[in-house]
Amino acid sequence: MNSSQIHINPWLMPLSWLYGALTGIRNLMYDMGWLKSKSYDIPIICVGNITVGGTGKTPHVEYLLRLLDRRLHTAVLSRGYKRKGSGYLLAAETTPANRLGDEPWQMKHKFPQAYIAVDANRRRGIEHLMHDSSTSNVQAIVLDDAFQHRRVKAGLNILLTDYSRLVTEDRLLPAGRLRESASNMERAQIIVVTKCPPDLSPMGFRVVQQCLALKPYQDLFFSTLRYAPLQALFKDGQRNLETLRPEDIHVLLVTGIACPYQMEQDLRKYAQHIRTLSFPDHHKYRPADVRLINKTFADMPRPKIVITTEKDAARLRDVKGLDSQVEENFYALPIQVEIMRNQTTAFNEKILNYVHKNSRNSGLAEG
Repeated sequence: MNSSQIHINPWLMPLSWLYGALTGIRNLMYDMGWLKSKSYDIPIICVGNITVGGTGKTPHVEYLLRLLDRRLHTAVLSRGYKRKGSGYLLAAETTPANRLGDEPWQMKHKFPQAYIAVDANRRRGIEHLMHDSSTSNVQAIVLDDAFQHRRVKAGLNILLTDYSRLVTEDRLLPAGRLRESASNMERAQIIVVTKCPPDLSPMGFRVVQQCLALKPYQDLFFSTLRYAPLQALFKDGQRNLETLRPEDIHVLLVTGIACPYQMEQDLRKYAQHIRTLSFPDHHKYRPADVRLINKTFADMPRPKIVITTEKDAARLRDVKGLDSQVEENFYALPIQVEIMRNQTTAFNEKILNYVHKNSRNSGLAEG
């Protein structure tokens, strides 16, 4: 674990205690049945976290899509964070990113055959997916970032926690970055420690396991990120990271994500010269930002490229004013999740067994 990634503001702890009391009362009301959670007769998998941002929800949701979508009619329901508009919207391939949000737009273009929908009201979204004529054949629903959305009772809860910022080492907002007390991990059946170093030692796995102190009914998995070839934003083509010359290439890394640290560290394996322009999570790029990107790139020696995340690419494709040389050398870096410790089969079987046992037509999930 990299404790340098955990910053606690002790002077804000009194506000954290108050925040914790409020979230605790809310959870108690659901636990006691005073507030109602609704179940559905369809497999519903929730992928979420307790920490604000940065645990890798989107690549883990995409992992589930790869696993399920070739077997079942699968839907992903997201709240569509920072999108324009409200209410329920089923994505089409022509739906612009600003109406869906970054992650749903990204998933729709990577998985065009899947149902990708957005609605802040998850109950309403599920009802649409189950009963609208265009999606009524849906056989499994993945809820993106819905661990705190307790009005829906998911059949399987997958909780993510960043290796560099374990929930048990963090504190409640605003002193830390926890949305609710770490004790609420107990609602999850599966815990995934994300963004692990690929060379994590057996002792490292045991230390994390001891820190989390999971319940007997909970399964623990570890995942790491793998990078696919760079995809050009403004032209056709791709480049493999391995073909970059580390001692020569200069990289401008442009990110608007919660935690760019890991991506920057990983890129240093392929490029020794990296300049980073880091913007807030889900940042909307404005003319001043475009000018800064242009100037920073122009000041860098050749050979040089610009690299951004898939999530940022959804917004950067539509910005105006990028220099032609910036567009010519602008790439997105796709990421995929890999389950570690030879536990891929065990993880997949947990998901598929749940779907099979809870499907309205149990034969659909076989094979």
